[in-house]
Amino acid sequence: MSTGSPIQLSLSVKLSDEATFRNFFSGPNQLAVRAVQTLADPQSNPGDGALYLWGASGSGRSHLLQAACHRMDEAGGVAMYLPLANMIEYGPALFEGMEEVDLLCLDELDAVVGHADWQEALFHLYNRLRERGGRLLLAADSAPRSMALELADLTSRLGWGLVLQMQALDDQGKQEVLKLRAEGRGLQLTDEVARYMLNRGARGMGELFAALEKLDQASLQAQHRLTIPFVKRIMNW
Repeated sequence: MSTGSPIQLSLSVKLSDEATFRNFFSGPNQLAVRAVQTLADPQSNPGDGALYLWGASGSGRSHLLQAACHRMDEAGGVAMYLPLANMIEYGPALFEGMEEVDLLCLDELDAVVGHADWQEALFHLYNRLRERGGRLLLAADSAPRSMALELADLTSRLGWGLVLQMQALDDQGKQEVLKLRAEGRGLQLTDEVARYMLNRGARGMGELFAALEKLDQASLQAQHRLTIPFVKRIMNW
């Protein structure tokens, strides 16, 4: 794969089919969801054209960035999703030409901390996008001024657009997310079984989704609905 072809590289980052707005439980993050939906709608006026989301792991940032790409693609636009933690090895030349897309979604922005060359490249990309009227959606663990970036101009630039904090879900929210994801898979997940999964397994959303994936496959093979005894046996709890 050529590092000189950002379009080709970006296409290798496959979006999750399940990462859609329909599958996202807004909970305490309704404002952020509406802001992302506006940014992903080519017919809307997103104001500055930049949106920065930050918050704890598992708050749904990556889901929203991928959902935005799906929405822009469906509208006939060109969108890119890049998880930067997986891209550092390719070098900051990766950003060349990316201002040509309609929506650029950069996830895991914290990965550029300690990489002055990446920060400078991102600074110039931001300016090119702004001049062209493109849209930029960013996600990180912390707010711009808390990232300890070496390039002060980039810190300032990242704060120009709308900056929103994503709130982590409580147990009730996680339960609703599990039920929504199960419904999308054609599974019936009762409140009782969802609570059991939360109480017995790992509590991170990634781990919960992985457990649901395993249970989905086992349920199909065994032609068995999701009950507590069935979940306990399959998950070895």
